[in-house]
Amino acid sequence: MKNIYLVLFAFGIFFTSCKKDEAKKQLPPQKIKVYEVKAQDVPIYEEFVGQVYGEKDIPIRARVEGFLDKISFDEGSKVKKGQLLYSIDPDPFREAVAAEQSMVSQARTMLSQKESDLNRVKPLAEMNAVSKRDLDMAQAQRDAAISSLEAAKANLNIAEINLGYTKLHAPISGVIGKTLAREGEFVGKDPNPVILNTVSEIRTVRVEFFLSENEYLRIAKAYIKKNNENIDLDETKIELELVLADETLYEHKGEIDFIDRNIDTSTGTILIQATFPNSNSLIRPGQFARIKIRLKVEKDALMVPQKCVKELQGQYSVFTVNSENIIESKQIEIGEKINDFWIVKEGLNNKDKIILEGLQKVKSGIEVIPEIAEFKSQTKTQ
Repeated sequence: MKNIYLVLFAFGIFFTSCKKDEAKKQLPPQKIKVYEVKAQDVPIYEEFVGQVYGEKDIPIRARVEGFLDKISFDEGSKVKKGQLLYSIDPDPFREAVAAEQSMVSQARTMLSQKESDLNRVKPLAEMNAVSKRDLDMAQAQRDAAISSLEAAKANLNIAEINLGYTKLHAPISGVIGKTLAREGEFVGKDPNPVILNTVSEIRTVRVEFFLSENEYLRIAKAYIKKNNENIDLDETKIELELVLADETLYEHKGEIDFIDRNIDTSTGTILIQATFPNSNSLIRPGQFARIKIRLKVEKDALMVPQKCVKELQGQYSVFTVNSENIIESKQIEIGEKINDFWIVKEGLNNKDKIILEGLQKVKSGIEVIPEIAEFKSQTKTQ
């Protein structure tokens, strides 16, 4: 009796399982979003991190020591060339000028006296009333007085220059930064501030970045090949793009205007400098940005979204929908990464349809109803 129950129970399970399998087979094909691969010309870029500098960044230095009397500008404002920026207490330097003026007057008086002595000795020497030695001595004393006057004038000139250094003016027109010294501080001697501020001309900005030796050779060879070896890299204007910190692409393109003469042996890198227009003052010195250098254009490239690509032990694959609407898995070989796309070198053809969504739920052999959808890139630098 027990055996009969066991047979009936097993038969019931088998019948139920068959019914479920039959129900699964009878499920209609499901709609699924696919991305249609399209051949297109794709520019290939190299990216590097660079730092921004003004076209001119001129430090404002205290060239004499003293107490800061006055600050005559607003921090962070635009200043014009020649505009007064700082005033250092001038009183000690005025006194120095007065003292040197006194020395000049004394030297002039001494010169007048020695010239009078020489003028008296000359006729006497002609009459042999005095010795030749007396004439030579009078001549030497007059010449020494002339030298003393010139030295006194030079000292006066230095004192006047130092007095002039108590007024610090803008060397260029541009934007001035935060002052590093306040009114009443002693400046001009370490550890007190020597550089008080910096004025930057930012209508054009410089971006400096470094290439490794291999990167430099790869880019240089690409440009030489592109121009049929008829170029001199030092004289070639190579266009660049700038990606800002918020991942947006700067609207103006720049040019490389300086390639250092040598590879730095301590770092194995070479310094490159590029310039970008900055008429709206959007870019400021000190910013970091990414430089994009265009190397080549990949003709008829097949690009697929990265989210569609599966990777297992270094092997890449995608799910495709064939002409009979059956899902297939295809091995692919990937190339360069372009934002959130991969360039596919092998494994796909133009117009192939690849699964865009629901990759975890699909498998090979399932029939689906493909719906072509656009892939919206998440990157801002298209």
